[in-house]
Amino acid sequence: MQSKDFTGKESEPRSVPSGKREENDMKTISFVIPCYASEGSIALVMDEIRTTMAQRPDYDYEIVAVNDCSPDGVMTVLRAEAAKDQKVKVVDLSKNGGRHCALMAGFHVACGDYVVCIDDDLQCPTERIWDLLAPLESGEYDVSIAKYRKKKQSVFKNFGSRVHDRVSNWLLGKNKELKFSNFSAMRRFIRDEVTRYRNPYPYISGLMLRATNRVVNVEMEERERTIGSGHYTFKKSFALWMNSFTAFSVKPLRISTACGCICALLGLAVAVYTVVHKLLNPAIPAGYSSLMAAVLFIGGMILFMLGLIGEYVGRIYISINNSPQFVVRETLNLDQERKEKLVL
Repeated sequence: MQSKDFTGKESEPRSVPSGKREENDMKTISFVIPCYASEGSIALVMDEIRTTMAQRPDYDYEIVAVNDCSPDGVMTVLRAEAAKDQKVKVVDLSKNGGRHCALMAGFHVACGDYVVCIDDDLQCPTERIWDLLAPLESGEYDVSIAKYRKKKQSVFKNFGSRVHDRVSNWLLGKNKELKFSNFSAMRRFIRDEVTRYRNPYPYISGLMLRATNRVVNVEMEERERTIGSGHYTFKKSFALWMNSFTAFSVKPLRISTACGCICALLGLAVAVYTVVHKLLNPAIPAGYSSLMAAVLFIGGMILFMLGLIGEYVGRIYISINNSPQFVVRETLNLDQERKEKLVL
């Protein structure tokens, strides 16, 4: 897995070294935008995409906006955008499933040679899209991810990001120098491989790493949030952490096995020590405090490991019951073939 950084100038987007293309060889970029509580910003994000794409007429593009059952008027804005621009494709989900489920819905209908994931809050530097695509155009990498020198988010989210990053390094075998962010681009075959995952609890970063190790960071600066506020609560962050913790690795179960063996060995050692000590000094009184401490420790470890195993079993049960990743209420500007791709 690569951790090399691609850098570009902040002032101007870098030209992609792809040469002049014939019209019938024009490549297409699919922008997938999960939308939630972004009534005031989503139209501005689309305008930025149009402005940026106008710089490169040798590329075609489409915008796939997924309304993740937003509580505000996002769908009204998306209807207006879709009515005036056929390049805007809209998927309206009937239930909020989180960012990763919304991205999966968008991936199923995205048809571009490159698929770009971008947020709906104007924090992703859209003008740097050509720098993000440069590693893919070179043919050396399959996935490129923006690496922000400093994340413009709360202390809580920064702490959660660091914990999540450490867990990903350990569970997924991710290079510790590789950083994840919400602004990324992938080749179409990676998108095809990601959408093969039909079970609930999708984890996009894990799916990408499962498909390729040719992943690179592109350094850039994240924008300050100017509209709205972050809506990634502790509950959502914990749910995402659990997805990464249980979806793509059995290492936690191996830890439970190791802890069980360690506790058993410690118990055996303490038992031998207690018997020998009692034989050598019969006057030693029985110790209830140490006994209770040992019982509480071992009992707590057993309950924790049972809970971990239960989490795995519960997710297996939900997967066997074919629980959907998402349910589509409505689509706009999609042909019948793309609509059928949304039926899992």
